Amino acid sequence: MLKEIEALRKELHAFPEVSGEEKGTATIIEKFILKHHPTKIIKNLGNHGLAAVYNFNDEGPTIVIRCELDALPIEETNTFKHRSKSAGVSHKCGHDGHMAIVAGLIFMIKERDFKHGNIVLLFQPAEETGEGAFKVISDPRFKELQPDYVFALHNIPGEVTHTIIPVKHHFSPSVQSIAIHLTGKEAHASEPENGINPAETISTIIAELNSINITDISSENFTLTTPIYILMGQKAYGISAGSGELHYTLRSWTEDNMNLLKTNIQHMLTRVCKEHKVSYKIEWFDYFPATVNNNFCNDIISTAASRNKLNIVSRETPFKFGEDFGWFSKNYKAAMFGIGSGIKSPALHHAEYDFPDEILITGIRMFTAIIDLVISKNYVKKRSF
Repeated sequence: MLKEIEALRKELHAFPEVSGEEKGTATIIEKFILKHHPTKIIKNLGNHGLAAVYNFNDEGPTIVIRCELDALPIEETNTFKHRSKSAGVSHKCGHDGHMAIVAGLIFMIKERDFKHGNIVLLFQPAEETGEGAFKVISDPRFKELQPDYVFALHNIPGEVTHTIIPVKHHFSPSVQSIAIHLTGKEAHASEPENGINPAETISTIIAELNSINITDISSENFTLTTPIYILMGQKAYGISAGSGELHYTLRSWTEDNMNLLKTNIQHMLTRVCKEHKVSYKIEWFDYFPATVNNNFCNDIISTAASRNKLNIVSRETPFKFGEDFGWFSKNYKAAMFGIGSGIKSPALHHAEYDFPDEILITGIRMFTAIIDLVISKNYVKKRSF
């Protein structure tokens, strides 16, 4: 079983696809499921998403185990045999491993004799752009499944291998990307006074956005504005620039703080651009709602880790990376947990990163215990929702 799962992980790693283009990846998953434990499959969820549905009895709860299909636009620098064969694209967030874990659950399901409940293995597209989860939950076919619980994991480099990391309350922050387009007026480089160069405006905006930051992760008002890309003018040395743009990501623990942050930024831009006689336009995109872990689901995760005799490292503050799993936590009882992928592992989104195969079985055992606990009527009846 484990050899089949490891082979699947390496195949997925070798043929990565970016957000919105995961058709081939979904096909690999579908063929794997149909080969080892055929069931009802819902295709093209939220574009290229796929759900494998195992129905036992509608009297019990429906539990969804979710993973991600997409890779990143990063050129792989590793030289092992399963390195990416797609130029400029690679699995640098571990989604190949997440998919292999969830697909590997079919072997457990095949061995079990569940008397009630339903299990949905969800392979979600476009997590990296924050679009996939929203599109999946908006699909009428997903709504018809009537999920009661949704669970997911994310591997965490820098943490001891196999460690389970439950997070109280928020697993990840609200994240929003913003592009600020500035328009002034071009002029001859020898006569900049005849134009409106946005350089000073850009400098002021950078300083203002930096002053907003509250980098203490223990603060409920945590705020992080990160410059991603800044452009001004062109490489034409006789022209004083007349336009520019700034691209940032914004992070805050809560949706309320994010909304306040966006409002404050809009007010700041109005003030600064008016002062410098520059017009502006804002573009908002790549939105990730905060992932809020349900207390009951977190209890299930900790109990599952204990049953598997895995080391638990509780985390009091959210991780700082964005996760569109927040769309599930907005609509269902849901929780996401971390699994240590090695102290010496390269960081997520690093060109040398590769998902460690040794934690595949750990992820499978965790989800197996979670499913057993949720579908167990006796356990669920004793718990407070």
